[in-house]
Amino acid sequence: MKLSSELDRSLDKSIESLQMELAASRSAMELGNGSGNQKARKKMFMVMGINTAFSSRKRRDSVRETWMPQGEKLLQLEREKGIVVRFMIGHSATSNSILDRAIDSEDAQHKDFLRLEHVEGYHELSAKTKTFFSTAVAMWDADFYIKVDDDVHVNLGMLATTLARHRSKPRVYIGCMKSGPVLSSKNVKYHEPEYWKFGEEGNKYFRHATGQIYALSRDLATYISINQPILHKYANEDVSLGAWFIGLEVEHIDDRNMCCGTPPDCEWKAQAGNVCIASFDWSCSGICKSVEKIKDVHRRCGEGDAAVWDALI
Repeated sequence: MKLSSELDRSLDKSIESLQMELAASRSAMELGNGSGNQKARKKMFMVMGINTAFSSRKRRDSVRETWMPQGEKLLQLEREKGIVVRFMIGHSATSNSILDRAIDSEDAQHKDFLRLEHVEGYHELSAKTKTFFSTAVAMWDADFYIKVDDDVHVNLGMLATTLARHRSKPRVYIGCMKSGPVLSSKNVKYHEPEYWKFGEEGNKYFRHATGQIYALSRDLATYISINQPILHKYANEDVSLGAWFIGLEVEHIDDRNMCCGTPPDCEWKAQAGNVCIASFDWSCSGICKSVEKIKDVHRRCGEGDAAVWDALI
């Protein structure tokens, strides 16, 4: 009986701790919603976070030179079209490090960063994703929230046009859906330490959107924000996100225009009148060659951007 009582008390404490974490998350949401004396969130159509790292300055500059509006045009996009675009990045493990100061300086110049309460690290991408959606939901009341990598070419006009078609749906998860193998070997990239949870060796993951770019409706981003303390993180960020929605009433939308290949694939599709939303190299999970390669993709895959963008604005 004594052991049973101790277990009961331990369980009660665990439940109480979890309830406190969830209550804190909900309080943050309520503050973001403008309850009390806090300022109400701005209503937007979509909020895009471009995932980036301290070492990716050249990639960011390439994005700025191509598909991401700058300065007054970026502000105009927010005011007139309700489209927010920001590079998202956390902090280094050392307070006020040279890395953080470099980002502060870059942000002072361009004013296009969303700083997250997150410690940057290669194996922390799932946690960073949760933090991004929680931060974005608290700041903006948007119809859609999008995560994209900084080595992907995005046609903002085509993305906005596509998302608008799903605006009336409450819980949509939009991207290029895939189901890759669960890799149990420790010596390979994308190794899954929890491979045993997915059944026998050789099994595949459940369907989930590739991590280069995907969009979530408001309800799903809010779900992540409220429940982030108990959302499990797997080795791969895109798998983690897909896992969070498996048991929910969510509509998975497989849109192959969100994963066009690099030239000539994107060019052929544009010539056929089927302009790509996003273009990247599947073979290396992005455009992971030189910066010159990235710029070439932006230039050539972006040839179909102008007409769609003009129609949007």
